[in-house]
Amino acid sequence: MTKFIHKMSNVYESAKIGEGTKVGAFAEIGHNVIVGKNCSIGCGVFIPENVIVKDNVFIGPHTVFTNDKYAPSKGKWRNEPPTVVEDEVSIGANATILPNIVIGKGAKIGAGSVVTKSVVSYAIMVGSPARDIKEVK
Repeated sequence: MTKFIHKMSNVYESAKIGEGTKVGAFAEIGHNVIVGKNCSIGCGVFIPENVIVKDNVFIGPHTVFTNDKYAPSKGKWRNEPPTVVEDEVSIGANATILPNIVIGKGAKIGAGSVVTKSVVSYAIMVGSPARDIKEVK
């Protein structure tokens, strides 16, 4: 299966996009970002440097990942651990993911949620700030 990158998206040359992944219109995927296989990156998604997205991940439209809590960063985050989205995660539309966290395997992030800290595997997180309301069975 081949990857699909919409012609109206902006994927930096140094980004790595896995086979079977689809990137929607107006998405931006920054320098050195790694996106795994069979992912769906919705329209208008912003993924800056220092983010790793593993396999079979759904990222809903207009989701924003940040790489610094305090703008402007001027590269201070370069020594920070990356944000990692583990396999089989689903992130709803318009979610905001703050930097340097891990979203565990199979977790679900509700639309519009603001994720401020790491998420355990199979959690269901909603709200601002996102809180764990249930475990995926």
